[in-house]
Amino acid sequence: MISIPLSALEVAMVQTGARAADTLRDTAEFARRVEDLGYRRLWYAEHHHSPAIGAFPPVVLTAHAAALTSSIRLGSGGVLAPNHAPIMLAEQFGTLAALHEGRIDLGIGRGPGTFDESTARALRRGAGPTTDDEYRDDVSATLRLLVDEVALGPLPEPWMLSSSPAGAALAGELGLPLAFAHHIRPDNTLASLDHYREHFSPSRWCARPRVLICVETLCAETQQEAARLAGPMEVVKAGLLKGRGDIPFPTPDEAAAHSFSADDVRALAGFRAQQAYGTPETVAKRLADLVDVTRADELMLVTPVYALADRLRSYELVRQQIVMPAAS
Repeated sequence: MISIPLSALEVAMVQTGARAADTLRDTAEFARRVEDLGYRRLWYAEHHHSPAIGAFPPVVLTAHAAALTSSIRLGSGGVLAPNHAPIMLAEQFGTLAALHEGRIDLGIGRGPGTFDESTARALRRGAGPTTDDEYRDDVSATLRLLVDEVALGPLPEPWMLSSSPAGAALAGELGLPLAFAHHIRPDNTLASLDHYREHFSPSRWCARPRVLICVETLCAETQQEAARLAGPMEVVKAGLLKGRGDIPFPTPDEAAAHSFSADDVRALAGFRAQQAYGTPETVAKRLADLVDVTRADELMLVTPVYALADRLRSYELVRQQIVMPAAS
């Protein structure tokens, strides 16, 4: 067994045949159960205008889950800075931190949170993609406002989300802990972490480099069951490979009947090889290998499967394989 803190990322997949409101209700049960299992933190991702992922604001889900739980850390993984005024992020998460002292995280990222260009422009009030300088200014302004103007007392713990060396470089420059999206851009992981550690500048937020790795993880009692549960997300990913963000999240039976191209099969197999799929022993070995090669301080698991019960079972099986150190 390895010993490392485990956390969870909620992406709120909307099941085919279900309403978004049903998915929203499931997030409450998920928060209670991962707290019971001993996971350290639970983050919510910002997405917009997708048939497969609910457009539930991370700040709202964080507030709702905080009222239903008592110990797990909660927050954004992440809110996307170009979509929000810095003062609003500072006020929202500063208020949550004051209401739930010692339990709120503010994970900040850059992407639009949508594959639809018109939605991205609407979120940014007609503006185009943000520049590196604009993004740095937005993040810096949010951190400054938390301290100098909102100043409600307890502060949220800020994290920089990244899937590239550029984002990792900014985390190092600002002295923030880094949450790296290995589940999105695994080919960037090692180079980005090296850059972050080499160029880290201590700050009031973080005294030393601190790395969380987010890994797509799907654990079941058998390899066959893990493969069946992975099917729906494989269909969605195959669409994304073709530049389509409009693919609904199918049932496992619908996914089993889906016809994948040879290119899809190769690409999906390559992605799976860098994540953690399979039986408890297989997943534990894969996670241990990732910790070894990345020197991660924490693992965050994202498990996009169709049914809540199957998703929770995956988190339970992984938890049985990992020794969780006490929170510092």
